[in-house]
Amino acid sequence: MASRFWHIILIAICVLGCQEQQQSNASIIKIVETHRAQAILDSLNIQLPVIKPPVANYVHITQAGNLLFLAGKGPRDASGAIIKGRLGENMTVEEGYAAARKVGIAQVAVLKNHLGDLSKVKQILKVKGMVNATPDFTDHPEVINGYSDFMVEVFGDAGKHARAAVGMGSLPRGLCVEIEMVVETW
Repeated sequence: MASRFWHIILIAICVLGCQEQQQSNASIIKIVETHRAQAILDSLNIQLPVIKPPVANYVHITQAGNLLFLAGKGPRDASGAIIKGRLGENMTVEEGYAAARKVGIAQVAVLKNHLGDLSKVKQILKVKGMVNATPDFTDHPEVINGYSDFMVEVFGDAGKHARAAVGMGSLPRGLCVEIEMVVETW
């Protein structure tokens, strides 16, 4: 009876050890994926924009423990001008997708500016994408995919996130999209 007891204990230890090893391996994979973020940006010839101080009484990012909360950002063109428009009126889904991708680049710049190193990103947790759209426009997810696809392109599986893609009757300064996110760090 005692022999069987010790046999069960040994099996339990082995099973727990295997589970811990699997969790450790998953953590290592995520670290490798996030270390590749800068290399991917370089391979895509993406120069992150310089982050300027906000023009109002807010900050680009706040931190609570290992969670980062990024303020909503809108897209800007190469000259720094706001990309304005309304989906379903004077912008196509493809133009909205490209604009959402530009917001992703800006948000990655905020992350890098705050963290100093993109390898500190553990997981993109939540994204809220707001689309300036006409009442009959229904392709909000396809527009915000520009942002989501970029996060996965840069961070791999660590870029996959929960998301909302919603329509708005208007956005500040006529922005075509505004996107905010929550990020977990190492």
